[in-house]
Amino acid sequence: MEISLCGHATLAASKIIFEATTLQNIIFINSDNVELKIGKTNDKIVMQFPVYETTEIDVPQSVLDAIGIDKTVNTRFSPDRKIILIEIDNSDTLANLKPDFLALVNSYSGIHGILVTAKSNSLNFDFHYRYFWPWAGTNEDPVTGGVQTFLTKYWATKLHKNKFNAFQSSLRTGTMTTELLENEVLIYGEAVTVFEGELKN
Repeated sequence: MEISLCGHATLAASKIIFEATTLQNIIFINSDNVELKIGKTNDKIVMQFPVYETTEIDVPQSVLDAIGIDKTVNTRFSPDRKIILIEIDNSDTLANLKPDFLALVNSYSGIHGILVTAKSNSLNFDFHYRYFWPWAGTNEDPVTGGVQTFLTKYWATKLHKNKFNAFQSSLRTGTMTTELLENEVLIYGEAVTVFEGELKN
């Protein structure tokens, strides 16, 4: 399905536009009519995404069983992104989860994905997370920027700080730096052009 707010696509498009023009700032408007402001800071591309709230939710045991979670610290829901957030107590446990994706997609409906997160066991990072989305894309996203619209604020409230180093413990893994401002979250990223082509009539 079409993803209305996608960190990968925004970062990649910004990289090409910055290389092809003299622009220092870009504004994208997505399919939900949300403005995404993009700028450059040295070698980093800085994406300004909206901040969304989460609400309480009871997650069925069938969902937890499908993911392989024995116990939770907290469960929340992002109505704007239609994503369930599950916090567990150990980032090593998070990295070792092996969901049954067929059981997972059959255990719940009406959502885009489930984000599982944990406070980091490493001094290099603040929190870890993984994003499972068999309802909307592939089984697991290797690195996910769009979830920071609510995940950064979630951890800001818990850790009482506003700038984070996050680790996505997917098979490929990935890292990102985020910063919570009053009404937006900044995602600092880098992109590399790996190939170029020409279209001919």
